[in-house]
Amino acid sequence: MKRLILSFVIPVSIIAVFLGMTDVACWGADASDPMSLLNLGLQKSGSSDQISVVLQIFLLLTVLSLAPAILITLTSFTRIVIVLSLLRRAMGTMQSPPNQILIGLSLFLTIFIMTPVWTEVNQKAIQPYMEEKISNQEALDAATIPLRKFMIRQTREKDIALFVDIAGVKRPRDADDVPMTVLIPSFIISELKTAFQIGMLLYVPFLVIDMVVASVLLSMGMMMLPPIMVSLPFKLMLFVLADGWYLIIGSVVKSFG
Repeated sequence: MKRLILSFVIPVSIIAVFLGMTDVACWGADASDPMSLLNLGLQKSGSSDQISVVLQIFLLLTVLSLAPAILITLTSFTRIVIVLSLLRRAMGTMQSPPNQILIGLSLFLTIFIMTPVWTEVNQKAIQPYMEEKISNQEALDAATIPLRKFMIRQTREKDIALFVDIAGVKRPRDADDVPMTVLIPSFIISELKTAFQIGMLLYVPFLVIDMVVASVLLSMGMMMLPPIMVSLPFKLMLFVLADGWYLIIGSVVKSFG
């Protein structure tokens, strides 16, 4: 019943508003009409079940508005996009690959890495909730378990201890006892540290090429020639010969194992 209402009320309401065919004053006239669930007037609405459905709709819209922030901070997206951005800067290719390509690649790699987590969330939380086997709170608790396991594996104990000390909360006995308000910022700064560590390793071979080329040009007296113009072809050749995309993407994905 909830799925039917969600799939019917929202599209019909949006279409009606844009076509100018709705009368706001009559939305609450018939409690049996699904359109009355979106009552914008001051008159009394229907039963408590209908009010609950309306609140669920607004809650769903709120979650969807926060989806980009959740995707960026609570998944593998942060590490991947930072590593790819640092790789582009290390190679000195300016805007190639463009930002759209890097973000798209990071997004699909995130989907690939997070698929087991999202599958478990769907099986243990979303589907039982849609079938009305568990309550809202039980679904939320079940959904956080797989996500918590993923974040705990990628988070350093040092970072968790930092935020536990800042928050002034009791020291957790184990990983399951860590509050989400502590785990989320700890996971984010751990991802940033790991991404910069990988980026530092990526910079080393390209930095060596820049230094060698700059030394050769200086010894030849070609001080007016920018070293980047000469070193860039050598960087690309090294990257292609080493099959760089295979090695980097494979290493980044396996780092979440």
